[in-house]
Amino acid sequence: MAWTAGWRAGDASGRSGAFRMREFRRERACATLLRVSQSNPVRIFVTHAWESSDDYLRVFEYLESQRNFFYRNYSTPDRLPQGDREALRENLRQQITPAEAVIALSSLFEAHQDQLTFQLLYAQASHKPVILMKPFGTRREVPKAILDLADEVVEWDERALVDAIRRQARHEETTRWDTIEFKLD
Repeated sequence: MAWTAGWRAGDASGRSGAFRMREFRRERACATLLRVSQSNPVRIFVTHAWESSDDYLRVFEYLESQRNFFYRNYSTPDRLPQGDREALRENLRQQITPAEAVIALSSLFEAHQDQLTFQLLYAQASHKPVILMKPFGTRREVPKAILDLADEVVEWDERALVDAIRRQARHEETTRWDTIEFKLD
């Protein structure tokens, strides 16, 4: 068997078959560690303006509705820090830093443009992927100012949101197939 012999004999790069097998197992183990699980939840930050809006709460309803999706929320909108504008920004930096992905609510743009823009710019500077949620229940366009800061834009759909988080935070393949049943007449 050429395949088996190849693993024993080595390859053109001069690596032994045993070395290549160890390398393969290590890569496989790393890929397994990255997968979302109860012991390894995705760390997320959801943009906020120091209050829990309907859209903010809706994100968590959507995440909770998905089976086998585990996350840890690092955003704390209910704990407004004391101090000036810089103290608020420093607190936001501390919330965003441990996150693997940032979920941005475009609905915050009209009332809190400066805060939302700061959060997205910091996420981008920290190399955190930004998943932008389109405005809920309307056909309004997403402002270009925040659209340009997003890595992915999604509709308000549970599956689309979770798939975007898996793709952006963990680089997981999220291809799913739907089964559609119909009768031929």
